[in-house]
Amino acid sequence: MDSAPPSCKGHRYPAGIISHCVWLYCRFPLSFREVEELMPGRGVLVSRETVRRWCAKFGQVYADGLRRRRPRAGDKWHLDEVFVKVNGEQKYLWRAVDQDSTVLDILVQSRRDTAAAGRFFRKLLKKTCSVPRVIITDKLRSYGAVHREVMPSVGHRSHKGLNNRAENSHQPTRQRERAMKGFRSVGAAQRFLSAFSSISPHFRPRRHLMTASDHRAEMTVRFAVWDQITGATTLPTAA
Repeated sequence: MDSAPPSCKGHRYPAGIISHCVWLYCRFPLSFREVEELMPGRGVLVSRETVRRWCAKFGQVYADGLRRRRPRAGDKWHLDEVFVKVNGEQKYLWRAVDQDSTVLDILVQSRRDTAAAGRFFRKLLKKTCSVPRVIITDKLRSYGAVHREVMPSVGHRSHKGLNNRAENSHQPTRQRERAMKGFRSVGAAQRFLSAFSSISPHFRPRRHLMTASDHRAEMTVRFAVWDQITGATTLPTAA
């Protein structure tokens, strides 16, 4: 059963305006200031600090609502890790996607070793509540060590050329990282990327595989789902 949309009680603005600002920030490489500058075109005056607080409060709630509506994870998982800049230091973003490129989970960690791989594996299994038929990784040895310990019955293919699906899923994150000029802390990176990894793909169907009419129909459905999850109403338009 779908949960009720989050309450906006006590907020000056209705759910439609709040969800629109969160959508703008998570879907496009915009800063909070740029979202603030866009909203007067819809007849809405809101500060960038308010937008920031909305994204922090509602972003993960909206993302969780989208996850609950996703189909069950596929049985082939692609795992990969990539470095990200956090307060000028190199950290690692671990990511898992299935054969349909659906992001299953992400985790920002300071290391790229067996312990870090183990934490990610266990978090991933707990999050998805399922076990894959096969996992595909690059040649990082930590994957093999944890695979033998945590899920020895699952097939494991270790080959860089087979893992393009996971590597390609990092591209939107790279785009946002450049726009944000890095992250301020590991916690801030984890919170933002966790929400971003569900909200952004929801509005990025495989456009290259669709006709224009099919794409428009698909986006209509996806926005309807978004409105149900967020409790949004029609936004005002400028006179």
